[in-house]
Order: sequence, then C-alpha cells, then structure tokens
Amino acid sequence: MNLFPFPRVTPWVGRLIAINAIVLLLMLTLLTSPELANALAFNPQTALTRPWSFVTYMFVHGGLLHLAVNMWMLFLFGSAVESRMGSRGFLVFYLYCGVGAAIFSLALSGILHVSPFIGASGAILGVAVAFAMFWPDAEMLIFPLPIPLKARTLVILLIGLDVAFGLIYRGNDQIAHVAHIGGALFALLYFRLQMLSRRSPSEPPRTVERVVMVQSGGRDPEHRATPVTPVRPRRRIEADPVAAEVDRVLDKISAQGIESLTQAERRFLDEVSRRKKGDPQ
Repeated sequence: MNLFPFPRVTPWVGRLIAINAIVLLLMLTLLTSPELANALAFNPQTALTRPWSFVTYMFVHGGLLHLAVNMWMLFLFGSAVESRMGSRGFLVFYLYCGVGAAIFSLALSGILHVSPFIGASGAILGVAVAFAMFWPDAEMLIFPLPIPLKARTLVILLIGLDVAFGLIYRGNDQIAHVAHIGGALFALLYFRLQMLSRRSPSEPPRTVERVVMVQSGGRDPEHRATPVTPVRPRRRIEADPVAAEVDRVLDKISAQGIESLTQAERRFLDEVSRRKKGDPQ
C-alpha cells in the first residue's frame, strides 16, 4: 500500500525515531542504572508521586527488537497521519495517546494487576487508529499474512488481540496490553469529540463550490478569470488514499482559502503536481 506518491519519513516521525534510538543507546551504554530505568518507567503504584513517568515511559524500550518493532509501526502509520494532521497536530496527538494509555492503565490498576511498563506501543496504536479513521479501506500487506488487509480490519484485529491476550495472560507475558488498549481508546475518543464539535444541525446544507488557484514562481499582474462551477456530488474514494487526500485538501482550499493549508499539505500538493507534470501524456 502506497499512501503517498513518494516514500519519506515526515519530520516528527523521524525525530521520534531518533529520540527513541538515542535513549536506548544511552541506557545500554552510559545510563545503565536500574534505578533510572525504574524512575522513567510507568508504575501505577508510584505514578502519582512520579508524574513525569506519564510521558517518559514512551521513550524507553527494553531492547533493540522492542525498539525496532515499535519504530517500524510508527513509520508505517505515522508518516501518513502526520502528513494529514500537520506536524504540530501529530505530535500533540501522539503524546495525547501515550499519556492516555498511562491514564487508562492507572484507572484499571484498582481492579486489575498492571505491572510497570515501558515503550511507545500505546501511543503508536493510537496513531494506527487515526490511520484507520482517515483511510479505513486502504489495503496493507503485513508479514507474514498472505493477503492484504484493510486498515480498519487490521487495527480492529490488533486491538482484539490485545484484549484477548490481556484477559488470558493478565499481565504475566510482560506486554502492556492494557496500555495498548488505552492508547486506542483515547484515539477513538479524540475523533469522537472532533465529530461532535463539528456537528452543527442548525446550519442548513449549502451548495459547495470549488475554486482552485495555482500560482507559479514570480508575480503575474494579469489574472485570468475562470468560471466557478458547482461541484457535483461525488463518491469518496477510500480505496485510493492519494486521490482522497487531494480531494480533502482542495475542499479545504475551497472552504477556508489557500492560507489555511499546513506546510505538510502544501508539500503534498507540490509533490503531486510535480508527479503529474512528469507523467507521459
């Protein structure tokens, strides 16, 4: 599945990967104290006296394999989500899901055994939920599964496995299933609140018009007027994420003006435009 016409690591996805790798390197070489590792981990029994642990646990991993799996998942889902949300919005969402995973674990620690845990999995599963919300029908091929799965199906499967293993092992398999579920639930809550805030039943439906203004290098004193044509209702193309993203950005320009675009959205349109110009006619 190729969500964008070019594979790349977006700014905050790259920075988060680098930060996590540096932290692991330091803790394997210079900062090897078990007391420091315990202080950075999230422990429901001591969380209220160590409030920093609601964030620091996300940047600590138990080894190279743990780090590699999490960072691969972050790249797989996070680059597309950051391009959609914008860098600042993506970072806030990532930290929100990670803190939410810790809060959910703390809330359940009164009725379930929740061991201390580390790792970015809760935040990353929240990012995976965001990916599935934006592109539910995008097909993804995940090794070793022989057939591609839709993003929505894959994320539901991941959450279902965490619920099942959490009930079976009850924290004895050294995997923070409760935190994973918490990150996913907080991501769903985020999108639910967004949907409620954008809903305005008193506002009547309006005819949508799209105006696209393209400006190339230099100032052009002459403006060519182009008739504005109402956009006919069209089906949303979920199976083609690139086309769906282009439609979303153009709709945003039509509704809010070109100044409303984020830097990531501008780069996306520029790259799509360059690709189109390079295609043979």
